[in-house]
Amino acid sequence: MAKFYSSLTEIKRGLQSAEITVEGLVNGYLDQIKKNAHLNAFNEVFEQEALTSAKEVDNRLKNGTAGKLAGMVIAIKDNICYKGHKVSASSKILKDFTSIYSSTVVERLLAQDVVIIGRCNCDEFAMGGANETSWFGPVKNQADETRVSGGSSGGSAVAVQANMCHAAIGTDTGGSVRQPASFCGVVGLKPTYGRISRHGIIAFASSFDQVGPITHSVEDAALLLEIMAGPDEYDSTLAQKEVPEFSKHIENTGKKKIAYLQEALSSPGVDTEVKDTLVKYIDKLRADGHTVKPIAFEQLDYLVPAYYILAMAEASSNLARFDGVHYGYRSPSADDLQSTYKRSRSEGFGKEVKRRIMLGTFVLSAGYYDAYYAKAQKVRRLIREKTDQILSEYDFILIPTAPEPAFAIGKEEKDPVVTYLSDIFTVQASLAGVPAISLPAGNNSKGLPLGLQLLTKHFNEQELLNFSKYFLEL
Repeated sequence: MAKFYSSLTEIKRGLQSAEITVEGLVNGYLDQIKKNAHLNAFNEVFEQEALTSAKEVDNRLKNGTAGKLAGMVIAIKDNICYKGHKVSASSKILKDFTSIYSSTVVERLLAQDVVIIGRCNCDEFAMGGANETSWFGPVKNQADETRVSGGSSGGSAVAVQANMCHAAIGTDTGGSVRQPASFCGVVGLKPTYGRISRHGIIAFASSFDQVGPITHSVEDAALLLEIMAGPDEYDSTLAQKEVPEFSKHIENTGKKKIAYLQEALSSPGVDTEVKDTLVKYIDKLRADGHTVKPIAFEQLDYLVPAYYILAMAEASSNLARFDGVHYGYRSPSADDLQSTYKRSRSEGFGKEVKRRIMLGTFVLSAGYYDAYYAKAQKVRRLIREKTDQILSEYDFILIPTAPEPAFAIGKEEKDPVVTYLSDIFTVQASLAGVPAISLPAGNNSKGLPLGLQLLTKHFNEQELLNFSKYFLEL
């Protein structure tokens, strides 16, 4: 592209001065998509449709009837329904499925004149932290093409990183917006659970799943949040809260009290340069007059086990609907009802998804429900109470987004638990339901992006966005 725009404000200036048109922007992004096709960020590009939409938005801009997002070109994760378009959750079992309705988030974005340029690759059914479980193959990190993009919203993060769209929409269950944002050097926001409708999002773990934006700037994350958030009659889990105009009130609101987990610096499992980056920002914040103190989080060792027991249980239940009978892939070698179920699910789901379904079914089974699922629910309550207690004393919790930078593609772990442990810093916000944001914090000595994460109280996104903007300018 001729020019990189870091925020919609910059794009709007260019549109007003006639330096660019929305159609020209879309053409530029389409060129970038073709140039970076080897990164495998997109499962499908809506080329002609995006150009047609762009012309319509250009006309509305001329007439003065354009919406708040006119000029923004976005991509959506391939588990977000868009009427008349394929949606597969990057799984063979849904490879030719076309959505018959649009998700609430897509409807709200289109109503404000966003242009959707395509659907992005992701881990199959959003299960993974590397974007390697996708039926469409792994997404490569633009910073180093031998490295993973992070997951599960890896395609969305790389699309923004490589300037193939202006912003992207992902989903975050246990860190699936924040971790790829960290690996790709962009901003990734997980709002409070219940802030954004899940209607039209292919479910993984319903009590965790939350839609979130991936952007270059905090301002754009704020704007997308305010458009997507708010009550929806199709999602009864949503908070009936009025949504502030987040983007209009981003301002520095004075000195803050910040806690950081001392385990993030003492644990041998955290990369040295990640620790150094955390220390550097702690020092900067203190030098600027903020109170920054270490805290212990006694439940740290229980975060990952509690999250995975609950998430797998919910996945087992949610994915029961993909049975080869109602819709999606049906095995051609099935010859009766039982073989239709068995063969369609065995052939349609990938290895990681099958592992999670089996584990989830196990922890929900009669003899093990109390020992695993019920206990994990109790631990979740303790984690939420402890997180709320910390956030009643401090404005924010500061931790790394991931314990290491992007790792090599194909790095096979014999023990999947080792892979799951890479979610150690992201699942706390998911279990507690609080908002969290991953912010780019420079690169390591190999040029790989690093990210730091801020957590705050339920529905305190305004303060989180305010402080994030300041944080990026430190």
